[in-house]
Amino acid sequence: MSIRAKLAAAGASIALLGGGIWVLAPGSSMASSHREAPLTSAEPQIDQTDLYAFVAPDDAEKVTFVSSWIPFEEPAGGPNFYLWAERTNYDINVDNDGDARADVIFRWRFTTHHRNGGDSFLYNNGVVDALDDPNLLIYQTYDLWRIREGREPVRILDNAEVVPSNVGEGSMPTYNADLFDAGTRTFGAGNLSWVGQSDDPFFLDLRVFDLIYGGDFSEVGDDTLAGFNVNTMALQVKKGMVRGPDDPIIGIWNTASRRSVRIQDATGAVAQQGPLVQVSRLGMPLVNEVVVPVAAKDYFNASNPRQDAQFLPKVQDPELPHVISAVYPSVFPQVPDSNDAEAGIQRDDLISVFLTGVDGLNQPAGVRPSEMLRLNLSIAPCSSTCSTLGVIGGDTAGFPNGRRLDDDIVDIALRVVMGVLLPDHDPDADTLSDGVGANDGPFLGSFPYVAHPHAGSDPSPH
Repeated sequence: MSIRAKLAAAGASIALLGGGIWVLAPGSSMASSHREAPLTSAEPQIDQTDLYAFVAPDDAEKVTFVSSWIPFEEPAGGPNFYLWAERTNYDINVDNDGDARADVIFRWRFTTHHRNGGDSFLYNNGVVDALDDPNLLIYQTYDLWRIREGREPVRILDNAEVVPSNVGEGSMPTYNADLFDAGTRTFGAGNLSWVGQSDDPFFLDLRVFDLIYGGDFSEVGDDTLAGFNVNTMALQVKKGMVRGPDDPIIGIWNTASRRSVRIQDATGAVAQQGPLVQVSRLGMPLVNEVVVPVAAKDYFNASNPRQDAQFLPKVQDPELPHVISAVYPSVFPQVPDSNDAEAGIQRDDLISVFLTGVDGLNQPAGVRPSEMLRLNLSIAPCSSTCSTLGVIGGDTAGFPNGRRLDDDIVDIALRVVMGVLLPDHDPDADTLSDGVGANDGPFLGSFPYVAHPHAGSDPSPH
């Protein structure tokens, strides 16, 4: 029997429990890292939405990283379309020996260019059918660096072009073929980079905050992110560029950093001074959103994985299952194995998923507990046994072993926090779902894999 049917049969009456549910809401969203912290919510250019890492499905000798930023991009949001921040380091960090330090960093730096000296309010003043089209009045380029501990940084791409925002069919009638596809750059022995606008690959029903889907799971099945775009960087490299010397397991997290002081004068000109400070961080989905309390979210964004022991109590006994149990007492009368230090109880299942990796799957030898996405490079992509539920669906190539674009993160997270990894879990946890099981647009079968962005000319992208 479904959870909704059980509630109806029990004649359940769901009450507002002293406002307890609302502690999830201020400045946060369960849409992975969409508007998850006060600082990044106010500055979308440093707000990362999602991080993905997976062995390439069409080339098992390579690993792919996909990193998306700037949430809720309305496709028709001109005239100032969506640009990456300048004077900012966008980093993908890779730990390949389990010590919670970055051994390899891939760094993007962006430069904005204005044709016609900026003497127009328009993004483009004619049809754009090439990345270097003179009708594209505002465009960006990027440098990509590879940084390894104890070595000089190496610039692997110089002045590569960013795929522009999809203004619409009138402005960019051949966007997919002439702009999106043209954004792929090759470096080294078949390594690939792509930067531009894409459809937001995350899918979920955000009405989780309306008393966890309406208080009776009646508010499910609508992809809240359908029709929105994001800015995305995709990178595909040979495994040897990131693999450690003794272990095929890597940990991955994203950061953004910039100068600590921003100075704006009366003309509107902006300068930045001071040391670099980290202002954004993301590894595992949903951690900063529904594990870290709101008062610590900006601090988490500035912290590094080696400091993550301080967040252990919130991982061992997260708030979300308490809220679900409170809102649905007839279905989940108690929190699964809630943390009780005196009784010696803790959620070891959550610690393995979020802090150490799962033993025998993606836990590095001698791992230092720390929050990051962990991927076992020796596990081949799935073939006939694929499941969007990843490991809990019997597919070890999926989340939490890395994260693929089509992994159903919300269904997995709801079930895991309610105890599906525990031996005596409530069977109702096996059916928890937001009713959204796939993205609104088809993912590509080859690099960069993300779906094409929605066009600004679409009258109803959502």
